[in-house]
Amino acid sequence: MKIPRPLYPLLCMATMLTGACAILKPPAPPLATVEGVKGHFPIGKIIDLKEGKAIAFDEFIDQLRSRDLIFIGEVHDNPEHHLIQVQMLQALVARCGPVTIAMEFFQKPQQPVIDRYLQGKMTEEEFLREVNWPAQWGFPYHYYRPLIQIAKERGSRLLAINAPRDLVKKVARSGLKSLDPAERAQLAKRIDLTHKRHRAFLRKVYQEHPTGELKEFEYFYQAQCVWEDTMAENIAEYISKERQRVVVLAGDGHIANRFGIPDRTLARISVKMATVVLRPIDAPVTLHKGEADYVWLTADFSGNRRSMPNPERVHKAKYWGQKQRSEGDGER
Repeated sequence: MKIPRPLYPLLCMATMLTGACAILKPPAPPLATVEGVKGHFPIGKIIDLKEGKAIAFDEFIDQLRSRDLIFIGEVHDNPEHHLIQVQMLQALVARCGPVTIAMEFFQKPQQPVIDRYLQGKMTEEEFLREVNWPAQWGFPYHYYRPLIQIAKERGSRLLAINAPRDLVKKVARSGLKSLDPAERAQLAKRIDLTHKRHRAFLRKVYQEHPTGELKEFEYFYQAQCVWEDTMAENIAEYISKERQRVVVLAGDGHIANRFGIPDRTLARISVKMATVVLRPIDAPVTLHKGEADYVWLTADFSGNRRSMPNPERVHKAKYWGQKQRSEGDGER
C-alpha cells in the first residue's frame, strides 16, 4: 500500500521515538510500609496496624462491630474519603442498626436545627440556610450530603460536637483568659494543655507554616485543645446518657496518633474504641503502629492544592508532611 506523503514525517518521528519509548517506564505507584513489617501496601488496602497486615472490607466491618466508639479521620476536600465514609456507614447500619453519627462539621448550638431537619420539619434548603453551611464549614455540601441522608433515611442521630467557631477564633487570637464566663461555659470544662507529644507536634506545624496574625503559639495551641477537648466532652456526655454506638467523622489531624479527640474522650469515659485514618498517599510512606488502629490507603484526590490555610481561622496544616492544602472556610 502506498503511504500518503503527508504521513512520512509522522512515521519517521514514530520510528525515532520507538527506541526511546521502549526504555521509559511509567512511574511506580506509591506504596506504604508499616514499621517493623516486611512488604508494601498499595492504595486501596485497609491495614490493621496492630497486626501489620491488610484485611478485607468485610473483616474490617466485623472487627468494628465490637467497638462502641469509632473515629474516622478524613481529609476534608478529598472526595474519595467521603465515598469511603458512606460505604462504612452503610455497612455498619446494615449489620448493627442505627448508629449516632457525630460530626466535627457542626457546632453544638446548631443541634436543634439538625434535629428539626432530620424530623422532616424543614426543607434541605432551609436547613443549609439555618446552619449557614458555606460560611461555617466551607467545603462542598455534596461531599457530605450522602452522609446526612443516611442519618435521615435510616433513623440515625446526627450529633453536633464542635465548639462555637467564633470562640475558637477568639482563643487563637488572645487566649483562654480573654473569654468571659458565659463564653467559657460553652467550652469543655477541662481543657488539657499538658500533653507533651501533642504540644511538640503542633509546635512543629506552627513553626513550619505561615501564621498570619497568630503571633503567639500558646494561643494557637489553646485553640487546638479547645476544639478537641470540647468535641471529646460532647461525645463522652452523649455516650454516657444514650449508650448507643457512635461514629465520629472529623479531620484526620484530630484523630491521628489518638492524642487529639480519641484519648481526650477516653479520659472522660471508658468505652471500646477504634480509630480509622483515611490516608492519602502520593509518595512512599512509612506508617507507625501508634498512629491509628486502622489505616485505609487512598489516592491523593484533594480538590485543590493551594497555600497553607489562613491561620486567622485557626486552620491547621496537613499533618502528614506532604504538600499543604487550603481548607476553605472550615476547620481541620
